[in-house]
Amino acid sequence: MVPSKCRPGRGPRAAPGPVNNCLQLVIQTSSIADKNKPFEFRINKEQSSFHNRLLQHDLEKNYSGRQDNTNFGSSSTITSFPVLQRTAEEKILNSDRLTLERQKLTVCPIIDGEDHLRLLNFQHNFITRIQNISNLQHLVFLDLYDNQIEEISGLSTLRSLRVLLLGKNRLKKISNLENLKNLDVLDLHGNQITKIENINHLGELRVLNLARNLLTIVENVNGLDSLTELNLRHNQVCAIKDVDTLPCLQRLFLSFNNISSFEDILCLADSSSLSDITLDGNPIAQETWYKHTVLHHMMQLRQLDMKRITEEERRMASVAARKEEERKRESHKQTLLKEKKRLTICNIAHQWEIQQNRVALVASLNPDKDNEPCQINGSAAYVFPEESRSLDTILSSAVQGLSVLESHLVEVEGDTLYLYGSGALECLDRNWSVQTAGTVVTVSFMFIEFDEIVQVLTKLKIKFPNSVHLKFKETNLVALQQFNALAQVNRIEQLTVDPQGNPVVSFTLWKYYVLFRLNHFNLQKINGIEVTQNDIVMAERLFGILAYVASSELPHYRMLSLLGESRRKQFHYLLEGKGKKSGIGNEEMSNDNRRAGGESTARATLNYSTKDFHMEKLEEIKERKTLCQTYIENLVKEAADINMKNESLQKLWPQMFIELVRDAVIEIRNKNSYMKLCLQRIADQK
Repeated sequence: MVPSKCRPGRGPRAAPGPVNNCLQLVIQTSSIADKNKPFEFRINKEQSSFHNRLLQHDLEKNYSGRQDNTNFGSSSTITSFPVLQRTAEEKILNSDRLTLERQKLTVCPIIDGEDHLRLLNFQHNFITRIQNISNLQHLVFLDLYDNQIEEISGLSTLRSLRVLLLGKNRLKKISNLENLKNLDVLDLHGNQITKIENINHLGELRVLNLARNLLTIVENVNGLDSLTELNLRHNQVCAIKDVDTLPCLQRLFLSFNNISSFEDILCLADSSSLSDITLDGNPIAQETWYKHTVLHHMMQLRQLDMKRITEEERRMASVAARKEEERKRESHKQTLLKEKKRLTICNIAHQWEIQQNRVALVASLNPDKDNEPCQINGSAAYVFPEESRSLDTILSSAVQGLSVLESHLVEVEGDTLYLYGSGALECLDRNWSVQTAGTVVTVSFMFIEFDEIVQVLTKLKIKFPNSVHLKFKETNLVALQQFNALAQVNRIEQLTVDPQGNPVVSFTLWKYYVLFRLNHFNLQKINGIEVTQNDIVMAERLFGILAYVASSELPHYRMLSLLGESRRKQFHYLLEGKGKKSGIGNEEMSNDNRRAGGESTARATLNYSTKDFHMEKLEEIKERKTLCQTYIENLVKEAADINMKNESLQKLWPQMFIELVRDAVIEIRNKNSYMKLCLQRIADQK
């Protein structure tokens, strides 16, 4: 593999070789007056181990690792670069290769008369720029490992180059490789590269090493049709793209990156050629499902994290992956349901807000009908500034962009029944199973007008007999008398009224009124706070006189009706045998009596009529008034007609009487004719 085998060793140097391994450097500068006398020094260099780093490349078999006898001189025209010259003997021994590693070079020397070179090694120097090698057009192998190069340049003429090793430099960008179309191995590990780019034209590239860089996303690898090995170890990779388009990729090394989910490498599942992959050192490798999921989606793999995969592991991975897939599907389903629930509740809340704004707007546009401003959520209603616009136009702008979702939601979670939106009240008419209905202990109402809730309280008592806790949030509870309606429920042990959307909670004495009016329920908690005996006594002191006043003003027939209902409940309770029990204390007996007799007659007079019911009553009274008025008017008109006829008769009667007598005398004057006439009339009638 490139990263391990293309890296030079830094161990102890080998013993000096024969005289052929002696390196002679001859440096001459044109600035010295006596430039015909070169300055010479010798360096004994270790035997190169470079041939061990070529990954069985086709050049490796011809590389013997011999050291060159090299002469560095100076050019008469270029004074800043040393000129390299080799002896004839060295040229014969290593005609196509040149090794200049560990020479403390800061620049590439000018290499004269070496146009036939195929292998050039500049390892472990201090070179900052690639230059002076453009004439080596037969160069196949170029090693610049462990230098200080900051930019790839000076390679445009090396069209025969097949191996380029630039590991452990200071490169920040991949560039200037356009003409290296025959490149077979490209090693760029240990640099500062942040993006893969400008390599799509390297169709012959087989090995690409980008380990120990600063990559975060693997992309732009299209066109590398011959790539078989890609090394991305020790980067910051968190997502992989386009790798599935590489038709020949067999080995992919992704160890020690930031891959945290299988979705980040999902494209690898579509690669049919990939046989070896490493993901150890990533967050994903710590997951329990890691191995099973990878093997399930990449059935073609032979090795994972450098370990051979067995058939048993594949089988177990397939089973585990199916279970994990089912779990994920279920989790995804639950997530979708939660999101749908959230969106539905948001939609219901929007509709509720629009409804409240509509009420407030109507109230503000009709101040004569109601002197008090409409209260929404405990504050004065918002009045739209453009009162000249129609109501529909104003409200349409409020709902613009709102998704079409359910207008209500019914949910049973644990022992709680949640009802969102007024349409949810219709669910009480369902055929609830006995088990489900029996488990419901708490009923929560949200975004529903309290007056609408009042109409279904009797159904609630029948459908959910074990419900003892009522919750109200955004139900527009604005007056104390609305609590009177809760007396219809079978029993209540806890009552929760959220301040949000219920202005009545701002009243200081609302809890005491609830305790007084619902005294027969023996409430235990209100808004999560335990009810004490002192609270009950205080409630009686504050509102006891109210029940007396209400009962004294009640009509006699209505009082008798309420009294009869109370007696009926007491008698029914006694028949069940709950009136007298041995061993029951006075306090428990008192509570039983309250439950047995239900609400007292005085408290029963404190009832609540919804706005709709009140309006219906008003309409009924109005209709009756109209009917009575019409009936009386008809009676008066008929009596007036009768009186008028009577007066007319009194005036005409004397004359009529005279005419009647006269006609009778004339008719009976001829007795026989009169009798015949009468008989004729009788015959005609038959």
